[in-house]
Amino acid sequence: MLAVIRGAGDIATGVALRLYRSGIEVVLCDLAVPTSIRRTVCMSEALRLGSFVVEGIEARKAESADEARELAKQGIVPVLADPEAHCIEELAPEVVVDAILAKRNLGTTKDMAPVVVACGPGFEAGYDCDAVVETMRGHYLGRVWYTGKPIPNTNIPGLIGGYAGERVMRAPADGTFEDVAEIGQKVHAGDVCGTVAGRPMVATIDGVVRGLIQTGAQVHKGMKSGDVDPRGVAAYARCSSDKALAVGGGVLEAVLNLSGALREGRPLNARQGERPVRDDEEESQ
Repeated sequence: MLAVIRGAGDIATGVALRLYRSGIEVVLCDLAVPTSIRRTVCMSEALRLGSFVVEGIEARKAESADEARELAKQGIVPVLADPEAHCIEELAPEVVVDAILAKRNLGTTKDMAPVVVACGPGFEAGYDCDAVVETMRGHYLGRVWYTGKPIPNTNIPGLIGGYAGERVMRAPADGTFEDVAEIGQKVHAGDVCGTVAGRPMVATIDGVVRGLIQTGAQVHKGMKSGDVDPRGVAAYARCSSDKALAVGGGVLEAVLNLSGALREGRPLNARQGERPVRDDEEESQ
């Protein structure tokens, strides 16, 4: 089975790890100059470096769909600079996963593959995809919705170590980002971690730098460009997060369930069970 994943950031990489370790070949697509933050656990780094290893699994830049197909057969995860995922037409995968996490649909449609799974807000299961995986931290994280929509975007980062929005570092101006700190480095509130147009981007809490956008990336004022982990464990910066793997597990469930349904000729949601009603849905009724 072949799955094409739109996106190659930390969540998309968590999805790739789950699928790859379950025997599914994967191909990732991203921007030519990715805007990933948690770069030490993002297969998008292969586009910058040519090759990159995440948790012992090698990702390698591919120049074409044919090269990507060959790399996947060799057990290597190919990454294409193909944000529109034009390779889908050539590769004809059994599965397409949208893990861009743009909080809106950037062109994924239900007819792209026999099984189409999306991650996070901006999608409706049964309309533009077959299933949506919840990406909001909390009780429903990683749950697969076979009907309806996931929790709407709140623009509030999830709590980690007791901090939410405070752990995110944002670009202080429009321009080209230049790093000062390194991912995995311990910092204190007020430390400069990067600059944009000569203006400092500082940490607002103590902790470990968990992510920084790559030097040379074009950013706009207020754009998320870094992340500090208040738990202070440097090793966390080198492995996929609980969130990425939870979402990846949800994608794996959806892929196995839906592909099995197609193979057996049963309804796509036959094994869904009762769909829980969320608090946000109760409030809207």
